[in-house]
Amino acid sequence: MVLLCGVAMCSCSDDNDNNAKNDDDNKTQEVETGDVKIITTTSNRSKDLTTSYVNFKTTDNMSPSTIRLQPADTYQTMDGFGAAITGSTCYNLLKMTPEARQAFLELTFDPENGYGFSYVRIAIGCSDFSLSEYTCCDTEGIENFALTDEETKYVIPILKEILAINPNLKIMGTPWTAPRWMKVDNLTDLNPYNSWTSGSLNPKYYEDYGQYFVKWIKAFAQNGIKIYSVTPQNEPLNRGNSASMYMSWEQERDFMKNGLGPALQAAGLDTKVYAFDHNYNYDNIASEQSYPVKIYSDADAAQYLAGAAYHNYGGDKDELTVVHNAAPGMDLVFTETSIGTWNNGQDLSKRLDDDMKEVALGTVNRWCKGVIVWNLMLDEDRGPYRPGGCSTCFGAVDINRDYTKITRNSHYYIIAHMASVVKPDAVRIGTSGFTATGLTYSAFRNTDGSYALVANNSSSSAIKFTIDDGTHHFAYEMPASSAASFLWK
Repeated sequence: MVLLCGVAMCSCSDDNDNNAKNDDDNKTQEVETGDVKIITTTSNRSKDLTTSYVNFKTTDNMSPSTIRLQPADTYQTMDGFGAAITGSTCYNLLKMTPEARQAFLELTFDPENGYGFSYVRIAIGCSDFSLSEYTCCDTEGIENFALTDEETKYVIPILKEILAINPNLKIMGTPWTAPRWMKVDNLTDLNPYNSWTSGSLNPKYYEDYGQYFVKWIKAFAQNGIKIYSVTPQNEPLNRGNSASMYMSWEQERDFMKNGLGPALQAAGLDTKVYAFDHNYNYDNIASEQSYPVKIYSDADAAQYLAGAAYHNYGGDKDELTVVHNAAPGMDLVFTETSIGTWNNGQDLSKRLDDDMKEVALGTVNRWCKGVIVWNLMLDEDRGPYRPGGCSTCFGAVDINRDYTKITRNSHYYIIAHMASVVKPDAVRIGTSGFTATGLTYSAFRNTDGSYALVANNSSSSAIKFTIDDGTHHFAYEMPASSAASFLWK
């Protein structure tokens, strides 16, 4: 049995007495009922995804501290929330006993009895968290495409286990690099560039590389795995990752309209394509500012795009609103963020508030319809990782060296708080009324008619408020430095 700290499966070691106590609390609260289900996490873990219930008030709502839902004001329709299923994640998961792995995956992905993670991101070929550097066509000639052991022995088996738990899981695919034989040093000299790191896609291979995506999507389909979306290139402005490829907005535009878009269309695939997949600040490259919006201005390329994807390693989340206002008909998704040694990634007291405010709620309140964090699981040595990749990253959860004890980090909590109450195809709705310093929230209407609200209190004091949907209302005192999720019909 694996020890899942803070989860009602078994108690943890003596240095986790608070978590063990919360396990007992959760067991008790599972038999409680009420009109409103509430899940609460405090940054000191006195509440650790702890479930409680309150009932609707029967008296008229006279509270001056009322958050009012406005269901008639609608925004984006949600695709889901989740984490990256990298080669490293799959390696670690497969080191667990089958029973322990099943328990963890059920807790994480089950939409009824778990937290309902619903959207994951995987690499097309290798990433910096793969077991080796490779693509699925390392021998020149697109006819040599084939899945590798990393897909067939690690990624696909784990995805199948997850899909058995949550058949509606959405999967995004992203390449870190094209096959090296397709790369050149620059688009002027077009010299061959036989390196995993940097280089650019040779335009003469636009069609072949489009077929590479098609073959990859079809290969996964043959294994019973539908790919919901792709991006043309992970971090196209980052030349320095262990596997990487530079792709300016002009290059991505040309690849979209001369390679990827026509290839997907000719194959009859409905896979969504999201442009860019990089930082809010476009890595401070003047010519790359508004990267996806520039691509949208070309109708031949834009016809194949569903929208754009963003990371938060540079710049400010308000760029999402800027891009939405420039192209309101295009979707936005948030596809990567990391925690690590540089930002106190394992200290929930320092990460929970910021990650709720900046990632979970900050992106959704700026039109993102999906939120995906980086590695679902790394080991306690922050790996396995590729040389030249991130050696200082933590996972959404970390597992110890004998693969028996899991520690949950902030990224697991923030996704759990969103996914547990905001279901796929929920619509974000408007709110009005009460605000307070440190209080951030977002409201939704699920397809079954239920309402969800997710809030973060980053202040050092508890905040008491009332939530009113126009028919029912209830009160809650939200602890200091905490996240809370509410679900009711």
